[in-house]
Amino acid sequence: MIRVAAVGDIHVGTDSDDRLVDAFAGIEEHADVLLLAGDLTKCGTPDEARVVVHELQKVTVPIVAVLGNHDHHDGRPEAVADILGNAGVHVLEGHAAVLDLPGGRLGVAGVKGFGGGFAGANASAFGEPEMKAFVQHTHTIANRLRDALENLADEDCDARVALLHYSPTPDTLEGERLEIYPFLGSGLLAEAIDCAGADLALHGHAHKGREEGCTPGGTPVRNVAMPVLGAAYRVFALAPSAIARCAPTS
Repeated sequence: MIRVAAVGDIHVGTDSDDRLVDAFAGIEEHADVLLLAGDLTKCGTPDEARVVVHELQKVTVPIVAVLGNHDHHDGRPEAVADILGNAGVHVLEGHAAVLDLPGGRLGVAGVKGFGGGFAGANASAFGEPEMKAFVQHTHTIANRLRDALENLADEDCDARVALLHYSPTPDTLEGERLEIYPFLGSGLLAEAIDCAGADLALHGHAHKGREEGCTPGGTPVRNVAMPVLGAAYRVFALAPSAIARCAPTS
């Protein structure tokens, strides 16, 4: 049994007051790894990234993260990733990490993701160059996710997790205004997950969404944004021989 703790949208700023230090303390009693689904900072500054490192100081299990839109706001996502990486956090963007944990071998493929909407109401790469660039960015990121998951197929993993910030399904966006769905996720991410295969997909970003969802191909999706969880993290138990699947949608 692989115990995966996950949370996103912790939105740490320079004014944070150690609110997460104690919340993460003792996490090793409940989980073997911590996955962070983006928006770790408020505005993506290096100073905020250093505070994130401080907030994680009592986490003694491996940490894997992706960045979110807030982590890109200041225009220095590489600096944020470097600060986290130097503190031992595996920051993924189109790559995968393989962890040998007490409960088994876990593969995590991570991307930020992007918007564009979902089947029946998705944006298309037509018209103005700005619209084409918007949609092409999602295609590029979805392709990176698919490639990262496919690379894990050669790693003899007991379980594979897709870690994102943006949602791959509208299921977990229910509660958000319909008008902003295209800015909260993209069905292209679900296509990548279903094509390459994963046992679980985790994302954040949708603060007013709901926790449970599913890709069209049957991969369970969980929205782990902290405002949705109402807790410091949620733990998911992945049993390689008995991963729960959703009923595929038609």
